[in-house]
Amino acid sequence: MLSLRGEQRRVDVVTAMSDRKKMSGRVALVTGAAKRLGRAVALRLAAEGADVAVHYRESQNEADEVVSAIVKLGRKSVALRADLGSVDEIRKLFLEVGNELGRLDLLVNSAANFLPGSVISTTEEIWDASLDTNVKAPFFCAQAAAPMLRRSKGSIVNFADTGGLLGWPGYVSHSVSKAGMVMLTKCLAKALAPDVRVNAIAPGTITMAGDPPEWEAEFVKLSPLRKTGQPSDVADAVIYLATAEFVTGHTLVVDGGRTA
Repeated sequence: MLSLRGEQRRVDVVTAMSDRKKMSGRVALVTGAAKRLGRAVALRLAAEGADVAVHYRESQNEADEVVSAIVKLGRKSVALRADLGSVDEIRKLFLEVGNELGRLDLLVNSAANFLPGSVISTTEEIWDASLDTNVKAPFFCAQAAAPMLRRSKGSIVNFADTGGLLGWPGYVSHSVSKAGMVMLTKCLAKALAPDVRVNAIAPGTITMAGDPPEWEAEFVKLSPLRKTGQPSDVADAVIYLATAEFVTGHTLVVDGGRTA
């Protein structure tokens, strides 16, 4: 009887812990949070209890909509504009996060571009734009965030993608930039340990509202699970990495088995 009571107490504790919101009391900054996957991640973080800074560059109306939705969930939120191509603006962005929300526990480097270009057609402009947005900007965001994240024992979740693992000949500079994100994640994880954990996700075969219908058909063929992923699958991965206290330097592939 005593053992049964002890087991019941253990179950009650586990149940109580599972009922808590995973990000309760934390503050997150999501870059590129006005649209697509960044938007989905920002809203999920708020649903899990986080206050969220919504970064945007040009999409102010969409960013304001995300902020309104987060506030309706009972969390604090602010839309902050910055051109991540400027290191000065990146530093200003993180000062604003501290001023507006008081701290930082999680940086999600979601902002990215997706520029086509083969070995023949890739121009210097395409190459520079891919590397600047997809590698340089996340690095300087991490650099600017590091002092706040060290204080909070926080974490960083970077966005790579399967192009950085497979290599897409029609998207050479993009694939190289995302491979760079995988290595950047490893370097940051070692450099900022033990205070800050740094991980990445590599989404693939994910479809969203407004995507061409032929994408879904093609992705289903590529995925051993014979289905496409949803933004919620990516958000699940971000929440996991943001709360997995013994995981760092890892790239979590979310692609239905495409790269298997």
